[in-house]
Amino acid sequence: MALLVVLFVLLALAVLVAANWYLWRRLFRDTTARPGPVRRGGAVLIGGGWVLAVGALVAERAGAPFWLQRTLAWPGFLWLALSLYLLLGVVVGEAVRPVLRRVLERRAARAAEPSAVPEPEPVPVPAKATPQAPDPEPSPPPAPAPSRRLFVSRVVGGAAAAAAVGTVGHGTYGVLRGPGVKRVTVPLAKLPRAAHGYRIAVVSDIHLGPVLGRGFARKVVDTINSTQPDLIAVVGDLVDGSVKDLGPAAAPLAGLKARHGSYFVTGNHEYFSGAEQWVEEVRRLGLLPLENARAELPWFDLAGVNDIAGESEGLGPDFTRALGDRDPARACVLLAHQPVQIHDAVRHGVDLQLSGHTHGGQLWPGNLIAAAANPTLAGLERHGDTQLYVTRGAGAWGPPTRVGAPSDITVIELASRRA
Repeated sequence: MALLVVLFVLLALAVLVAANWYLWRRLFRDTTARPGPVRRGGAVLIGGGWVLAVGALVAERAGAPFWLQRTLAWPGFLWLALSLYLLLGVVVGEAVRPVLRRVLERRAARAAEPSAVPEPEPVPVPAKATPQAPDPEPSPPPAPAPSRRLFVSRVVGGAAAAAAVGTVGHGTYGVLRGPGVKRVTVPLAKLPRAAHGYRIAVVSDIHLGPVLGRGFARKVVDTINSTQPDLIAVVGDLVDGSVKDLGPAAAPLAGLKARHGSYFVTGNHEYFSGAEQWVEEVRRLGLLPLENARAELPWFDLAGVNDIAGESEGLGPDFTRALGDRDPARACVLLAHQPVQIHDAVRHGVDLQLSGHTHGGQLWPGNLIAAAANPTLAGLERHGDTQLYVTRGAGAWGPPTRVGAPSDITVIELASRRA
């Protein structure tokens, strides 16, 4: 097993080195005529970006001083996103290169063809005697035009860089301005008529940390409160860091307002950040943690289970404890961070599971990987007799950037089929 891990790590490093060499070659070596400061600067940029990125990841997981985490996080995490789209850009450019070269070759061939209409011969004019002017100073020879290959490399490399910077810039702006509101109606067969139109604000994956802090938490709280929900469900991955470092950033959560209160379940990132301390902190802020527990609300049961990551600490999900003795005639809504927990929810007769975790893929084409690893990537789907709704989440992990997966807070409106 250890040998397989070593081989996998070596293979991953080899792929990473090869990809970055290819990136440097296309963006810096192929766009310059000879070795010089541009090539050296490109090597420093790519190598330095990865040093910052790895440093940011290690500092976060190792619990380094928070000032160091914040210093490394912005440039390091943004480089992860930028390098992805630079690589995609130059790969797409491989298809453009031969087309652009062919266009230039045809244009050059047309310019070299002799003109079909002969030019009239000049008529000599007798010259008048004029004083002899001194010979003019010879003008310097014109700078040689770049070769066709060099020109194509510069055009393709420049376009790839511009597209990558624009994509990451737009995706980062989308995260920092805060999540939008999405509204979804979910009919439940067991829901009584009196609960028709009941609104649950679902938020997940806020990921407060070295990048997204108190100001971002305030935007999330204000957005949730603006929907005037009956109940608020915080479905895990609230933080990336300790209570000591991020307690002030999470403080705005005390301002959440809902008629029937705010509830919280753990996500996998809570177990990287001190889950027990965060459970107590959110309780202090006025949220009710559902740790494999159930609250019997007037019209339906609201249950919550711990995240799967808690199994390493003996605090994993316990569906029997949360749902085992409930009245099956009542509708049941379950809060569970990861969509893969739907299989246990189906076995226990849950009517609706609310989850997050996937980020909707966060960075395209990451949605392809996330979709393969989860039963539902985002949105509402039915699994047997149980419906599963997955929110794309409010924040972002790693790069504060989303591409093709905009952040959201979802207002679930329950509908009674008896209404």
